[in-house]
Amino acid sequence: MGNLIKAEFRKTLSLNTWWVLLIPLALVAFWLTFAWGKITNNFVDYIGSSDAREIARAVGLEAGELPVGLLAFAHGVNIAQLIPGLFGVFALAGEYRSKTITTTFLTAPNRVTALTAKMLTYVGWGAIYGVVSAGVSAIAVMASVDSSRWPSAGQWLAAVGGTILASVLVTLFGIGFGAVLRSVPLAVVLFLVWFLIIENVLVVSLWGPADILGGILPNGTANGIVGGIAADAFKINSLSLPGGVDHWSALGLQLAAGAPGVLSWWASALIFFAWTMLFFGLGWAGNQKRDIT
Repeated sequence: MGNLIKAEFRKTLSLNTWWVLLIPLALVAFWLTFAWGKITNNFVDYIGSSDAREIARAVGLEAGELPVGLLAFAHGVNIAQLIPGLFGVFALAGEYRSKTITTTFLTAPNRVTALTAKMLTYVGWGAIYGVVSAGVSAIAVMASVDSSRWPSAGQWLAAVGGTILASVLVTLFGIGFGAVLRSVPLAVVLFLVWFLIIENVLVVSLWGPADILGGILPNGTANGIVGGIAADAFKINSLSLPGGVDHWSALGLQLAAGAPGVLSWWASALIFFAWTMLFFGLGWAGNQKRDIT
């Protein structure tokens, strides 16, 4: 297994994809976090004084002391995590396109071992992408938000850990998604259209009759890991929303954390882990007997 993992790392490093995707990851994470930090820096003006006071009472702080940097951080990394998802799509679907899948399977004892080695390798790559995303987003927060409104040390650690976890899971989700479809162009288009457009339209348009959608669908739960950490800090997730915040304000507040409908960070992590294992399992099963010639 160790030799297979080394081979997977060497295979990935021999291509330009890993570092080419790091560039948009860093740019997206930094500038979205920076822009959102500027917008939310004056939280009272951003959401209205009554809601701000309600949230401040719930967390025991003055409205001007709320750690809005956490909202900016979550918003930036949630969009940026699409990049490791795309990186995962290339992991197996890309091998079918380039025909290197034949060598991959023939040099391993069996396909289960080969796919396990690939999974473990991309857990490492997902963690690397998560560290980069968290690092540049943290810099953006410090550059755009007043220091009195930065997250606490514990919140920083939670946000960074959540970013790494989300990045790893989204990478594995991308592998499974690409493995099911086996076509890089089709997988990339469907992945982006669902995560950026379709699911967001469904969540917002059905907010009244089906608030739960954002807390159970793939994009919402992936965003809800870090977004849920921010929402938990402000007590604006769906499990602990202050009573004085109305229904539609809740949507706006959770959108500020990049996770509308979020239940809680741990619930989001468990549900998205289930989505990841579903697609990874389908991809795994579908590749056991496929022709590789």
